[in-house]
Amino acid sequence: MVLRNQYLDRLIRLRDKEIIKVVTGVRRCGKSTLLKQFERYLLENGVVEEQIISINFEDISFDYLLEYHALHQYITERLLDDRKTYIFLDEIQAVSDFQKAVDSLFLKDNVDIYITGSNAHMLSGELATLLSGRYVEVPMLPLSFSEYAELVGGDVRSAWKKYFTSGGFPYASQIEDEEIRRDYLYGIYHTVLLKDVAARRRINDIELLESIVKFLFDNVGNIVSSKKIADSLTSFGRKTTSLTVENYVTALCEAFILYKVGRYDVQGKQHLKSLEKYYIVDVGLRNLLIGNRNRDIGHILENIVYLELTRKGYHVSVGKLGELEIDFVAEKDGEKAYFQVAATVLSEETFAREIAPLKRIHDNYPKYIVTMDEIPMDEDGIKVINVVDFLTK
Repeated sequence: MVLRNQYLDRLIRLRDKEIIKVVTGVRRCGKSTLLKQFERYLLENGVVEEQIISINFEDISFDYLLEYHALHQYITERLLDDRKTYIFLDEIQAVSDFQKAVDSLFLKDNVDIYITGSNAHMLSGELATLLSGRYVEVPMLPLSFSEYAELVGGDVRSAWKKYFTSGGFPYASQIEDEEIRRDYLYGIYHTVLLKDVAARRRINDIELLESIVKFLFDNVGNIVSSKKIADSLTSFGRKTTSLTVENYVTALCEAFILYKVGRYDVQGKQHLKSLEKYYIVDVGLRNLLIGNRNRDIGHILENIVYLELTRKGYHVSVGKLGELEIDFVAEKDGEKAYFQVAATVLSEETFAREIAPLKRIHDNYPKYIVTMDEIPMDEDGIKVINVVDFLTK
């Protein structure tokens, strides 16, 4: 087990604050393990077991608590009068109207509430209304490359090759047998698709849903639209509409299997509302469904860099500069950084193409080209950085 320090430190900073902590992320990204790590931290720092109420709603032992009145009563009966009670509710979206129980518990003295969920829909509607201004989201992703390398050990470059193809789902990274690992990843994929997308959105056409998933997985890093997806599927005999595609894609984003990235006009300094890119929560899932293809190396690399920037707290957009495109404009705390991503820039033609948009940006924010090359080729203050160095610094 590797400590998820980025997220653990966040929970430690939020401890005892009068706010509900909501950890979100795709299934099997490590949310349950994070709660266990935080519980261990509490027990090592003066908290006793009687102060902790921990319920994982994927455990059928707690099926009788899937109704919010029963859940509220169960927890209320176990609250301590003279000390803080730490409440951990894992995969809370399984409880009908859970927000009513959480809201009522939050009103009580001496409670500190932590919940996890595998669907962003839980943060909309009644939850947002009832708990407006009283919760903070802690978005979680599968393992970063640094975490992965720490977990698997050995040579960092060998770890990178495995990470590039197998992704960062924590348990999958410990499975050596390739067939078993594929079966495990298929299990995650189908569970997310059926439980967190189809069941929640009452989608009956699973075949169409999978066709949309495969289209987007195959077009990582390409600008797409609902119309483009619908037209493409229709041309292959899978007739559908832009509205249906839009609804299905929204559901996939809510389940944290896809991340939507909008465009930013660098010259006009404004976010654009049309045409976007989508990135996958973990490249292992893409390789599982689409396969490993040499022509896709740049897009897979781009996906990994996007996830890393997101982990580091950046708001990420696709940059538009006239007719040119910048892979990522990353913003945080009022500062910006610009990133181009390419498998290699060793040829003069490729290097010139990748660096051209960055040279046209006349501000003092840092500019990078992230590549798999080992040879530094900095120019005009624009740094060319190896992807492993970028991911581990």
